[in-house]
Amino acid sequence: MANSVYLLSGANLGDRQRNLERACEMLGSMAGKIEKRSAYYETDAWGVTSQPAFWNQAILLSTPLEPDQLLTVIHQIEQVLGRRRDQRWGARTLDIDILYFGDQVIRTERLSVPHPEIANRRFTLVPLAGIAPGFVHPLLRKTNLELLELCSDPLAVRQLRMDK
Repeated sequence: MANSVYLLSGANLGDRQRNLERACEMLGSMAGKIEKRSAYYETDAWGVTSQPAFWNQAILLSTPLEPDQLLTVIHQIEQVLGRRRDQRWGARTLDIDILYFGDQVIRTERLSVPHPEIANRRFTLVPLAGIAPGFVHPLLRKTNLELLELCSDPLAVRQLRMDK
């Protein structure tokens, strides 16, 4: 049985668009089927602010993998695409977060799902609400759209217009 998983990919080093595209390609070949992808959004860096702006994209993945297996695959993809874990919230070629794994609540040493910061970050909620506005957070019992409306994060999130 396939699990419906919402992910957020982000990049602020190198060719950001290409890194996000490659991440989707690799997720599709290694972890399951990409069902939906949001537009690309650009946001100033959060946390460590003296770095390039991030591009982010929300992804709905249908996967046969269990949460820990998916996290392992995500880390492999990040590594292949040049991710280095030198500084928390630092610049990176690729970051993929598991936002929701169905309606499961998971708290282990390696993984916290739903992602504990979803409700506090516009750069997550804007693309997520674009592909899953009515999805209900299993702990907060609010939809992604409701969480976005309540979010006090001041960072602007700009949808990128891509030439076809």
